[in-house]
Amino acid sequence: MKSAAQAMNATQPAEPATLWRHARLATLAASTGWGLVERGALVTEGPLIAWAGAEAELPATLRERIAAEHDLGGALVTPGLVDAHTHLVYGGDRAAEFELRLQGASYEDIARAGGGIRSTVTATRSAGDDELFAAAAKRVRALMAEGVTTIEIKSGYGLDEVHEARCLAVERRIGSELPVDVRTTSLAAHALPPEYAGRSGDYIAHVAEHIVPEAARLRLADAVDAFCETIAFDLLQTRQVFEAAKRAGLPVKLHAEQLSNMHGAALAAEFDALSADHLEHVDEAGVMAMARAGTVAVMLPGAFYFLRDTRVPPIDLFRKHGVAMAVATDCNPGSSPTTHLPLMMNMACTLFRMTPAEALLGVTRHAARALGLAETHGTIELGKVADFCLWDVDHPAELAYAVAASPLRARFHGGRDHLA
Repeated sequence: MKSAAQAMNATQPAEPATLWRHARLATLAASTGWGLVERGALVTEGPLIAWAGAEAELPATLRERIAAEHDLGGALVTPGLVDAHTHLVYGGDRAAEFELRLQGASYEDIARAGGGIRSTVTATRSAGDDELFAAAAKRVRALMAEGVTTIEIKSGYGLDEVHEARCLAVERRIGSELPVDVRTTSLAAHALPPEYAGRSGDYIAHVAEHIVPEAARLRLADAVDAFCETIAFDLLQTRQVFEAAKRAGLPVKLHAEQLSNMHGAALAAEFDALSADHLEHVDEAGVMAMARAGTVAVMLPGAFYFLRDTRVPPIDLFRKHGVAMAVATDCNPGSSPTTHLPLMMNMACTLFRMTPAEALLGVTRHAARALGLAETHGTIELGKVADFCLWDVDHPAELAYAVAASPLRARFHGGRDHLA
C-alpha cells in the first residue's frame, strides 16, 4: 500500500516546505512509549509530514526547500488526537434518564421500558437535517477545542433505511464543512425500533438486506457496527449483519461484552474487526482471538463512569496478549454525554489503571488503527497527515494527569492552524 506521501508525489510536485522548530516531539511512532525527541522539529509539505526528528539532524537538502519557519517556543507537539468511538449525531437529550438512574433504575431497566436508545430514535427522526447538523457541529467543535483532529461518528439513532441514511449524510457533511477528518459507521443494529417490536429477526434481516447495502451503495459508511448484548442483538443476528458488511466490502467493529459476556469479541475477531469496544466482560479467549486478528480494544471509561459500572475491562489481559488499546469518548446522549477526550484519558488511568503513555497512544496511534487509518494518521512520521497539536505542558504525561483547563495552544489539521 502506498503511503499518503507517495500517493501525492505520484500526481503532483512537492509543495513549499514549512519548518516547525524549537519543539519537544512526542511522536508516538512506536507501539509503546512516548517517542520523545528533545530539541525536535518537523517539516510539513502541504497537508503531509515530510520529516520529523532532532532539529540538529535536519537534512541540508530538505532545509533548502523550506519556504516558511515557525519557532514553537519549546511547546510539546503530539499527533492530533483521534476519537475512535462517538454517537454525536442525534436529537434531544436524556437528562430525565440520568435522574432515573440516580433513583436506582439500571441502564437495562430503562432500555426495556422503552427509554434509552429508542427515546433518542424518536427525537432524531423528528429533527431536520440542518438541526441535526447544527447540534452535532457544536459537539465536534468542542472536541476540536481539546485537540481532536479525527473523529469516528456512528449512526444508530435512525433505525430505518431513510433515517439511517440521513444521519450518515449529516456525518459526511461534518467532515466536509469542518476542519476535521470524519470516519462514518453504520450502526443500524443498535436497538430494535418500535415498529419492529417483538420481531428482532425481521429487523436484522432488513438491516442486512437493505440498510447496510444502501449505506454502501451511497458511499455513506466507512464501516459497520452492531450492539451485541442481551438488551440488543444476539451472536447469530450480529453475524448476519457482519456477513452483510462483508458482502458490501465494509470492515466491521462491535459493541461487545459491555454488560455481559456474549462472546461477541471472538465473533468480531473472526471477521477481522477493526475494533471491539467496551469489553468490561470479555474473557481471555475473547482477548486471545482479538490478538490473533489484530483487533483493537477500545476503552470507553465515560460510559463506565456514567453508568456507575464496577466491572473493569481486563487491561492486564490486553497487555499480556499484545492487544492494542484505544480510548474514546463514546459521546452519546444516554451513557456518556461528554466531548472531553483528555478527561477520558484521565479516567482510563484512574478507573482502568492504564498508564499515561497507554492513554496517549490510545487517542493517537491505536485510535487511528481502530479506524483503519494506521497508514496515514495517529503518529508524527514521514508521510503521515500533518495533524498535530501544540501543548503548554512539560511532559506528555500531564495530558492524562490534570483535570483542568485545556493546555492546548494550537491545533493543526492538514498542516493548517485551526485553533477551535
